[in-house]
Amino acid sequence: MYGISVDIRKAIGDAILSSLTRVIDKMNYATLAIVCFLFSHTKPDDVALLETTYNQLSGVYQRYLSKRGDSVQPIPWKSMSQPINMMPKKRISNEYDFIIVGSGSAGSVIANRLSEISDWRILLLEAGKGENLWSRLPLAAPTMAFTPYNWNYLAEYQHNMSLGFEQHRMLWPRGKALGGTSVINFMIYTRGNKWDFERWAAQGNPGWSYKDILKYYMKSENSKLKEADYRYHGNSGYWSTEDIYRSELVRRFVEAGQELGLSRIDYNANVESFGISPIQANVERGRRHTVARAFLHPVRQRPNLHILTSAFVTKVLIDPNTKSVYGVEYERGGRVYKVKASKEVILSAGTFNSAQLLMLAGIGPKEHLQELGIPLLQDLPVGRNLHDHLTFPGLSFLINRELSLSAYLLLNYTSFYDFFVNGKGPYTSLGGVEGIAYIKTELSQDIQDIPDIELLFMDGSLNTDYGLFNRRWMNIRDDIYNTVFAPTHNIPSWTVFPMLLHPKSTGYLKLRSTNPRDYPLLYGNYFTDPEQQDINTFVASIRYIQRLARTRAFQEIGSQLNPTPIPGCDMYDFDSDDYWRCALRSISVTLHHQVGTVKMGPPHDPTSVVNHELKVYGVKRLRVSDCSVIPFAVGAHTNAVAVMVGEKTADIIKENWGKPTY
Repeated sequence: MYGISVDIRKAIGDAILSSLTRVIDKMNYATLAIVCFLFSHTKPDDVALLETTYNQLSGVYQRYLSKRGDSVQPIPWKSMSQPINMMPKKRISNEYDFIIVGSGSAGSVIANRLSEISDWRILLLEAGKGENLWSRLPLAAPTMAFTPYNWNYLAEYQHNMSLGFEQHRMLWPRGKALGGTSVINFMIYTRGNKWDFERWAAQGNPGWSYKDILKYYMKSENSKLKEADYRYHGNSGYWSTEDIYRSELVRRFVEAGQELGLSRIDYNANVESFGISPIQANVERGRRHTVARAFLHPVRQRPNLHILTSAFVTKVLIDPNTKSVYGVEYERGGRVYKVKASKEVILSAGTFNSAQLLMLAGIGPKEHLQELGIPLLQDLPVGRNLHDHLTFPGLSFLINRELSLSAYLLLNYTSFYDFFVNGKGPYTSLGGVEGIAYIKTELSQDIQDIPDIELLFMDGSLNTDYGLFNRRWMNIRDDIYNTVFAPTHNIPSWTVFPMLLHPKSTGYLKLRSTNPRDYPLLYGNYFTDPEQQDINTFVASIRYIQRLARTRAFQEIGSQLNPTPIPGCDMYDFDSDDYWRCALRSISVTLHHQVGTVKMGPPHDPTSVVNHELKVYGVKRLRVSDCSVIPFAVGAHTNAVAVMVGEKTADIIKENWGKPTY
């Protein structure tokens, strides 16, 4: 095949382009098979053909990922991304013992565990729908932000921040699905450093120390990790953790870290705080393992568990005289319904929506509620204390070997067979993320062994997908992408994304209006700490990554920093500290770990909203259980932390109502 004429190869290229266009337009699986066959018989060095194809593809995708006038919000894909429902249909009653609002990483767990009590009736309400086959593909993680599974939140404008984004605003994707954000996230399994939980408990939250919560991490987990320390991992839980695809590049990443003195560790065992490792992932046989698939699908036939999707909760029903919650109101199919809870309502709608529902019910800051004419029920600092993890995607390194993820590696029979039959291969890669490390920069003020930076290793960079997805969910402007990344389409690369684990800067959210369909006003307030500790710690992490690139492991493949400066920062000397501060303000992006808007804390803490048992202060029969209760940004991706919160919440509820778990 490789010896055929240029004309025939051009015809193959035209056929590829035509077929790929039909795939996008029709999502036809037979056509997709033809495309894979054609690519599997194309030379890997046919860069001109591949680039031409991708450039044309990018134009086709513009019809589905095109910019609107007021924001960069993609138009949903037509068929492949449409949600489906796989839960059994049951007749919904007018009253339940417990109503859970939101089926995300805490809500799904709570529904599972509470329905273990056969004489309790549980209703789980979810605004979104169920997963589809496309959402199960780990490599497709960057595409999930462009589907109906995303609420499409957009942070408000912040002066001197997001300068390289469309309208200087950051997209904040959150999951609208059965399974919540676990349907659209990158499936990275991290629990957080043990000292995070010691600090959590020390702030006046008994029962939340590391020794208290470790058992819940282990309870949830069904680990099949080959290098795990099984003193600290479970293997009989619902939620799968597995190893994923490991490229030659991630092997070099680990070796480079070891050259700099980092140990190869099981970072979730918390035996050592600093180290480096291939990633641990929430996948099952190579497929995305959402909390819905893990915790809901196995128990969906329980007669006392009713799961209702496409149910948008608009109001928490509270008796203003007794301040006691008695149910919720929700919309479904154009109709409004009310359902009562004889015991409790549990809000697990997420960091944004749980806070929104509380404020709409009159639970929130007095002055803000008065501005909107909402009668005050309980004056609490709901919406304040918003913490988030930032990362920087602009530190890419070019190499002299074809080792990165590429179209040729992916679009061939072997890779497809390996994934669909064996659950292995490059399609199990978490959108290209394959490695992780924890370091402590010289700017850290912690006296304990607490990392201040997480390093995420990506097999490739923003140019690897030819600008189709990654840079779009980050909202990076066309001129930035085309100047910095597009010229390196044909050059293999790798990237390390530094993530600031414990930011000093905090944001907040407010209601946009009294309409529950209007998502809140979201303010990140990044890099606003007076001492500028946050941005300077990022600069220190960039210097560390550059040291990684200079190790033998990476110099053997000719690693060199992408030399193209970010437009708008070229007034500074390239690679100076001032240049990197400018670059960080230009294209730093959220890693979707917003927490803290319904902060857990003791009653004497004026910043607290719920107590250590997740009960809302001053309101009866109402708890909040999701990332909103986490008091500060812990050193973890929040999915696993939210599952732990759900597990502990369920045990607290059982004990409070005389059904303790032994």
